[in-house]
Formats: sequence, structure tokens, C-alpha cells
Amino acid sequence: MRAVIQRVSEASCKVDGEITGQIGIGFMILLGVEDADTDEDLQWLAQKITGLRVFSDENGLMNKALADIGGDILLISQFTLFAQTKKGNRPSFIRAARPDKAIPMYEKMISVLESITGKKIATGIFGADMKVSLVNDGPVTITIDTKVRE
Repeated sequence: MRAVIQRVSEASCKVDGEITGQIGIGFMILLGVEDADTDEDLQWLAQKITGLRVFSDENGLMNKALADIGGDILLISQFTLFAQTKKGNRPSFIRAARPDKAIPMYEKMISVLESITGKKIATGIFGADMKVSLVNDGPVTITIDTKVRE
């Protein structure tokens, strides 16, 4: 699983001109699922995301986690995070999980994040042509790959 986590002051997702998810301060997360992903990867990633201390404290240092600031999450499915660009100019997405695996993992991530945060998770629509808008605060952008835990 791969996630691109952006600290935002606001973010939203539209599909066909309708807002499907919208948040204020928090994380806008792009989530990619690959065939090799397991429930253990999902649980580890959810804990890592919600525990990230990247929000400013009273001294301006990144010491606060999402719960400390009452932040929200906008979670967007993003199979292109597994693009392979080694050959040619057209990316290959062969490592990205097919919908029959990716959709249940995406839905489970929503459920696990809601359980951890105690808040509703804002979302896009899996597989839709989404228009995502955000104001990256900082900017702070962190990438996490469950297969490369660094």
C-alpha cells in the first residue's frame, strides 16, 4: 500500500460537479493498493497515518497528531501511485490491484480510520473521474509505502 499524505488547511473532492467529500484542517490522503497488500499492511498504515505528528504546537514545532488538533481526513483512491515508468513514456499500472481487491481494501481503510479517529472519513468515489482541490499547509507532504517501512 502506498499513501501520499498532505497536511491541509482545507480539501475537497468533486465528481460530476458534486462535492463527495470536504474537510477543513487535517490530511488529504491519496491511497494506492497493490495485489500484495494485506490486512496487516492496512492496519499498520492506518496507525502510522493517525499517529503522525506533523501539526504545529504552540512553539511552531511539528509535535501534534491529527487527534490533538481535531483534524479530519479526506481519503482518495489513487491507483496511479503504483505507476512504473522505467520503460518508455507511457506508465504501466500492472502492480496496482484490480478493483475486486482494491475496493474492499479501500473501504476497510475508511472503516479502520473511522474507528481510530472516531470521526467520519470524507472520501471520493472509487474509480470515478475526481477533481481534488486542496490547500497544502506548510507545505507538508509525506509518502509512505508499507513494503518500504522507513
